[in-house]
Amino acid sequence: MREKDEEKVVSMFPEEAQTTDKVWQKSIPAQVFLNYFFAINYHIQHASNSGLDQLAIVRGNEKPTLNEQELEEVKRLLINCWSTEYALRSTAELGDEAYLRNALHWTFPQAFYAVFSGLQAFLLTRGIKTNNEAWVLREAGRLVVKNTYPQAISFYASGHYDDFNIRRLPLAHYKPGLQIAAKELEAQAQVGQFLRTTRRQKAKLVRQQIQANPATAIRSSKSGEVLQKFGPQHWQQLTWRLGYTTLFDLLSRLRISSSHREIERFVQADIDFTLFHESLLQIVSYLNGIHECYVAQAMGLEAYKAFVKALPKHLQGSFVEARLQQQINPLLGNQDYELGQAA
Repeated sequence: MREKDEEKVVSMFPEEAQTTDKVWQKSIPAQVFLNYFFAINYHIQHASNSGLDQLAIVRGNEKPTLNEQELEEVKRLLINCWSTEYALRSTAELGDEAYLRNALHWTFPQAFYAVFSGLQAFLLTRGIKTNNEAWVLREAGRLVVKNTYPQAISFYASGHYDDFNIRRLPLAHYKPGLQIAAKELEAQAQVGQFLRTTRRQKAKLVRQQIQANPATAIRSSKSGEVLQKFGPQHWQQLTWRLGYTTLFDLLSRLRISSSHREIERFVQADIDFTLFHESLLQIVSYLNGIHECYVAQAMGLEAYKAFVKALPKHLQGSFVEARLQQQINPLLGNQDYELGQAA
């Protein structure tokens, strides 16, 4: 089945010739993947609505509270988050092009799990505690739609398998080319395509899981047999299980692509690996900074400062301290957030 939304996509470069270079053709999947993450970072860096002044904290939402057990769990998750980001940064600092190429085996999943642990810490301050990745991504999707994040990353995909809708990304209907984004139209076109392909992949995975279970499988109304082919009415029965497809689902593709077979395809590609790592690291830093603001609000700013000061040696005086001084303290320092932690 061809997704209807694909037929609506407008080409930005209708005159673009098809390449005949076989080496380049083999690199296209990896180049497209690089394009996607570069486009996400480009969109964040160039958007006027990506600042922390966009956070719900500033809009005067209720301040969450944490009991002692929750506080310790949040700290554990943050240390996991920061240690993973530390490892990702160390790879980027150490590596030349050849080293970074072969480092993809661990940097792809590191980028995802650095954000995932920070997201878990943030969700815990909202009373959501789970290690189930699908559940975490689903809850994150709800918060994205509710404008918990800056508008620049509040885009998402919804809708049925054959009729996806891209929200809050007005230029997403253009068809992306194979070049690195050099303007906002190109960036949004590539992010929109990434949302569509990721939601399609999620839908197929849900179908596979549902149909593999005799108790949940959708069956033929005539024969009673488990359906092998899906029509629109069958896909619509699964849509509610997908939730929203957001930036966090796009990052989860890094975990999926960490399998040996897929990673080898990237390692052998002719792409800019330094640019890939830079894009991933900037996205990770941006998202972790947002989650840290919310956690600092819940802990209380002074308690958060004391926690950062007592971090393990490898994290002292690091990017964690820099984000505290440059982002969190200016945002929370002049406001009354010191009652966040419950007695």
